[in-house]
Amino acid sequence: MAKAGVIGAGSWGTALAILLCDNGHEVTLWSYKPQEAQQIQMEREHKSKLPGIRLPDSLQVSSDLEHSVKGMDVIVLAVPSTAVRMTAAKMKAFTAPGQIIVDVAKGIEEGTLMTLSEQICQEIPKAEVAVLSGPSHAEEVSRHLPTICVVGAKKKATAEYLQSMFMNKVFRVYTSPDMLGIEIGGALKNVIALAAGIADGLGYGDNTKAALITRGIAEITRLGTKMGGKSETFSGLTGMGDLIVTCASMHSRNRRAGILLGQGKTADEAMKEVNMVVEGVYSAKAAKKLAEEYDTDMPIVEQVNQVLFGGKDVKEAVEELMLRDGRIEHSSLPWEEA
Repeated sequence: MAKAGVIGAGSWGTALAILLCDNGHEVTLWSYKPQEAQQIQMEREHKSKLPGIRLPDSLQVSSDLEHSVKGMDVIVLAVPSTAVRMTAAKMKAFTAPGQIIVDVAKGIEEGTLMTLSEQICQEIPKAEVAVLSGPSHAEEVSRHLPTICVVGAKKKATAEYLQSMFMNKVFRVYTSPDMLGIEIGGALKNVIALAAGIADGLGYGDNTKAALITRGIAEITRLGTKMGGKSETFSGLTGMGDLIVTCASMHSRNRRAGILLGQGKTADEAMKEVNMVVEGVYSAKAAKKLAEEYDTDMPIVEQVNQVLFGGKDVKEAVEELMLRDGRIEHSSLPWEEA
């Protein structure tokens, strides 16, 4: 049994806290809102994030960050991507050398273009940082529906320790040394999911969705491999797998925000209506900057940015994507000699 502090009482943090309790670990779930922490602790339900899901009696809920971090074997950092650096900085005073911190959010910092694990390492250099990612909606994990994820870490022993800690009969975990590829796939799929949602909002069909998913993973792979990620990662759970579920499911806040954009709402209106952090909106600018920095063609990312921040009409954006110059699908494939 391990002691785990789950930092962030959103839907994903709460679902993982339930999972870890189910696996027999001693778990504390931290919320930055004292009133919310008290309510969850007393009612044994997170009514605003996971309504109808009973929390294990063993789960402790707290708004005391020191209590939730100090002395824990593992810290699961489950705050929104935009709050990762700030939260890590606050945690620093309570962490010990070599303490394992698992980031489970997905995003890229716009100003620095750093991944979330890089931000944590910068703020808490003494920590052992890992990531957990994959096609895993909190709503389904909390209901014990079969789910598969990947743990990425620099050290094999760390990845295998976390694998054993999280894995059970309904939550299978693979390991990978490619932390960068896992994080790039997780962040950029949210941008593509916005595009998929826009297509849904416009009333387009399955052909369009399949095209966006397929060409979306091509864009992610082009950029990710240039940055140092491995192509195998982008064809796996945290690349194609995560992209499929985020583009197809109504659990996906990015897809839901995209649907609203396709129906004519502004980005602000869409985020307000979804009423949760829409990570793709924050990752879109960073993705565009990375594409420019690594000289990578990412037309879907470009059009999403123009819709979000340039006031471009969504139908015009789709038309531009369709009318781009004709190209070969895989440039590495040879033709027969004429």
